[in-house]
Amino acid sequence: MSTSTTLEVVAEHILRQLDNRKRPLFVALQGPQGSGKTYLAAQLRDRLTSEPYNLRIALLSIDDLYLPHTQLLELAAAQPRNPLWQGRGQPGTHDVSLGISILAALRDGTQDIELPRFDKSLFGGEGDRLPLDGSGFIVQQPPAIDVVILEGWCVGFYPITQEELDKRWDGIWKVERSRLGLPGDTLCSKRDVERANEALVQYGQLWSFFDTFIQIKPSSFDNEEGPLSIYSIVYQWRLEQERNMRAKNGGRGMTDEAVKGFVDRYIPGYVFFGDASPEHTSIAPPRWLGKSLTVIIDGKRTFLKAVEF
Repeated sequence: MSTSTTLEVVAEHILRQLDNRKRPLFVALQGPQGSGKTYLAAQLRDRLTSEPYNLRIALLSIDDLYLPHTQLLELAAAQPRNPLWQGRGQPGTHDVSLGISILAALRDGTQDIELPRFDKSLFGGEGDRLPLDGSGFIVQQPPAIDVVILEGWCVGFYPITQEELDKRWDGIWKVERSRLGLPGDTLCSKRDVERANEALVQYGQLWSFFDTFIQIKPSSFDNEEGPLSIYSIVYQWRLEQERNMRAKNGGRGMTDEAVKGFVDRYIPGYVFFGDASPEHTSIAPPRWLGKSLTVIIDGKRTFLKAVEF
């Protein structure tokens, strides 16, 4: 297993789940920013559509379900003191109804469906969803798709009980804030987290489509002063992405300082919702339990091990 790659392990897992079942197979793929999940999803599509598999794959990103720019502005204006909703990213900033309709059409396999697209370069980087006017990628049906992959940083995040939220606010959240040097209530208040948690209830309708869940997770890290936050590597990965983009486009993009502020706003989502156990969710637990996989990678995104759950 030590010579395996994430692509090989995940592809094998998907193919096992495909055995003796009705199509399509719905695969949820989650990983933190910069972990390589988008690249992995594209590799999976290329691998599984080629010989000897020749499968029909539909690939979506949770990013393409962001609310249109005007609605993102309306949300920010309606919650001016909630930093988590002052821009796209956190639960509550996606068009869940659109996602449900797209997944339902792919499940039914009876009609062509255009996949949504969100252009992050519009409005000075705030982004906007492009119109569904036939100019995007259209999945032609029938025949039905074999595998539907939805990837994203918060895919599979479940709402937690108030009791668990209170426990995390007073416990692991304080620990992670200290390890990462995050500000206090200027980053988010407890009520801000509760609003994101309430928004996640609707996301459960999206996750209900999925048969298996793949989680890409960084390994823990230590330094001379003790354990580092598992999320510290996310800042490094995201900064690498931005610097690479700036090097290719003449310097356009976020500064290093802006990247840190950008990632800061995502950390509460990881801490509160990224690893909730079934007994801590406030809605019915996912049906992918017992058919899913956690893939552990190191700081260079190299495969370390896989654990079924």
